[in-house]
Amino acid sequence: MTRTRNIRPRRPLLAGTTAVAAMAVTAGLVAATAEPAKAATGPKLSLIAATTSITLTSWKEEPGVYLDLGTYLTAEGRPLELKVTRKSYKDPVTITQTVYEGGKAKAKVLPKGTVKDFSGLRDFAEITVTDKAGKKVLSRSEDFCPNNASGRVRPDAPATSKYPESCPTNPFTLGSVWGVEKGWAANTYAGSYTDPAMLAAGTYTAKVRVAKKYRDLFGIADKPATVKVTVRERSYEDEQSATGPASRSSASGEHAGHGAAHPAPTAHTGHGPGHAPTPAQAAAPVTSGAGPSYNVGHGPLKAAPPALPWALKKQQAARSMRVGDTSSQTDGSRKAPALQPLSKRPAGKPSVPDVPKPDLRSLPAYGIVVSDGEKDIPGKDHLAFSANVWNAGPAQLVVDGFRSPGKAKMDAYQYFYDAKGKQVGYTPTGTMEWDPRPGHMHWHFTDFASYRLLKADKKEAVRSGKEAFCLANTDAVDYTVKNANWHPFNTDLATACGEENSISVREVLDVGSGDTYSQDLPGQSFDITEVPNGTYYIQVLANPEKRLKETNVDNNSALRKIVLGGKPGKRTVTVPAHDLVNKN
Repeated sequence: MTRTRNIRPRRPLLAGTTAVAAMAVTAGLVAATAEPAKAATGPKLSLIAATTSITLTSWKEEPGVYLDLGTYLTAEGRPLELKVTRKSYKDPVTITQTVYEGGKAKAKVLPKGTVKDFSGLRDFAEITVTDKAGKKVLSRSEDFCPNNASGRVRPDAPATSKYPESCPTNPFTLGSVWGVEKGWAANTYAGSYTDPAMLAAGTYTAKVRVAKKYRDLFGIADKPATVKVTVRERSYEDEQSATGPASRSSASGEHAGHGAAHPAPTAHTGHGPGHAPTPAQAAAPVTSGAGPSYNVGHGPLKAAPPALPWALKKQQAARSMRVGDTSSQTDGSRKAPALQPLSKRPAGKPSVPDVPKPDLRSLPAYGIVVSDGEKDIPGKDHLAFSANVWNAGPAQLVVDGFRSPGKAKMDAYQYFYDAKGKQVGYTPTGTMEWDPRPGHMHWHFTDFASYRLLKADKKEAVRSGKEAFCLANTDAVDYTVKNANWHPFNTDLATACGEENSISVREVLDVGSGDTYSQDLPGQSFDITEVPNGTYYIQVLANPEKRLKETNVDNNSALRKIVLGGKPGKRTVTVPAHDLVNKN
């Protein structure tokens, strides 16, 4: 049970990127050759180090270093593929491994307790650090997300990885797929999900090994990777005052490795040149891979580690640069472009054909806090929260907006496709409106979801004014459902939602993904100033006017129980566990 009192909801700073080395067989890898796996039908996994030595920086203003040591788990023969699911929020999280018998895929159930949530394999990597005298100064375990940003280790490996880009941390995730593609390597560094190590300036030896239970489970040899570590102390002031190309190159090169594994200035993810400690903008959710300014309003989870190799991230820090897989470059980012809207309104008679349709479902509210309105409306108490509506499929939700010249709103249409992807119908489905507020400035699809504060008897007490969205696939809610897209088209607001002068806009909610929006401003959050203390429910309701055509409209509502207390100006909210989910 979580109790929060008088907390002004804040979006977190940009967090975490997992360092990625663009590796090849000639890159001087220090590899530990794995013993044959116990199961011949599984992958051959090895722990390798991309380098024998590395320099890390400890900033005076942010003591500690992030142990991105350049160690990777590689897969050969077969990919490492894991599926993590739970039947409901009343059931524990379970995990299976995809193995092969006679060339056919088979699910192998892994032992209970292998996972507790969807963030990765717990305590996978064991790290020991000793000083020059051989004295142990640090010993820790770190979790491992097989979907960590990664790269190929041999030139004949698949050009891109089929697996998702990160491990979801939304508390209400239902299913996830983790994997290391064959011929690829996944960084064992825990990125934004770990704490800095308090190491003074000096030289050390770090030894990284895979924990015994995972060595036994996956047939990994007990051959740890050893890396010499130099810790150098620097300050923001020195960095900011430094001038000249050499200084800038050093700055960006040294820190591009761990990127924004700790809160970094918005414009300088990866500690590029000019490391001034300025406040970061709102971060994208963990599953998005988006930059800090794309998903304003969407949250509240910290940003995902973008799947970029360190060398490319170094260049990006030095100059604005578009990254992605091209015919001549495979950087591991695997971010597909957004679907393009049609050039004109649909012609012909509207119809709703008998083809697969989306299934919109709501997740229970989370990130629930009380705001006293100090900076917005003094004397008012507001209940802020985050809400997510996701698509269980089996078809994408595709909505186009078309603008008549001179009109303030767009007319919206939902599109339908057959099994081969051919458009076979469309129907009017409301409107889109331009949101001019700073941090938004995009087209919102109206009546996508609504939010109500219900009394204990489930009757409405307060309604949120926010019922329009720019759709983005911010959260991987369940990538095990039929037709789930592990690489959704629009993971941030930069790929869709349009400009003020747009004539048309296409917004897509992919199968398996959801859109989290933080209701944390007056007009979005609930005004509870005059609401009595007691038990209430936050209702998240998808498709409230039933304008969107779905497979099922009976699963669109989700409730989260809360208890309001305190006095005016000092209101409190207590959030009981939702079945086995005991996270606010």
